[in-house]
Amino acid sequence: METYPPLQKRAELAENRLLNAILDGNFPFGSYLPPERELANLLGVTRPTLREALQRLESDGWIEIHQGKPTRVRNPWQEGNLAVLRHLAEHPNHRYPQFVEHLLTVRCLLAPAFTRDAVTAAAEKVTCLFDAHPSLEATPEVFADYDWKVHQQLSILSGNPVFTMILNGFSDMYQELARLYFRLPEAKKHSLKFYQDLRNAAAAGDSKMAEQICNRVMQESIVFWKKV
Repeated sequence: METYPPLQKRAELAENRLLNAILDGNFPFGSYLPPERELANLLGVTRPTLREALQRLESDGWIEIHQGKPTRVRNPWQEGNLAVLRHLAEHPNHRYPQFVEHLLTVRCLLAPAFTRDAVTAAAEKVTCLFDAHPSLEATPEVFADYDWKVHQQLSILSGNPVFTMILNGFSDMYQELARLYFRLPEAKKHSLKFYQDLRNAAAAGDSKMAEQICNRVMQESIVFWKKV
């Protein structure tokens, strides 16, 4: 007797197929999806499975469903949300050319703020983050893991959980890119100086200085990334 995967799994597969079709341009942004029966046939799924997939995509902000009207494909660059951004971060083949640079620019706005707040709220704990930084000879993987933990802990110590939730949404991509970034010896040196400077600012309880150091280093990291 032939068995079939549960509805949830089938809906997930249908969701991925439809999302790929949208991002590949088969269903352009701003266009309308075909009628339900036709779309189910195109995706090779039943209509109940399709409905579940559509509800998932609507929840994540990819489409807009109105009863009795065609389903509209949203423009993620104008109507997207964090769920859309997270998908793009997790799927390199769907990132537009400037995606990483734009994401780093946003980090330039966020990191100095949560670093400042972390030093204000818990300067001693921030200082301790840099007690066991990697050596210059450490692998890119070790540097990537350490750098991620530093930024994540700074966001936690800031006392604002929204910083942490935003950062966590990009954990896989962050470390993927960091492993490439830290292949550059000068990037390692740059970050080691950043850790030392930030430790000194935290030890002095100078949150403003910590913010300025982080802002400068985040800006400079974009220059290093372009070399990668």
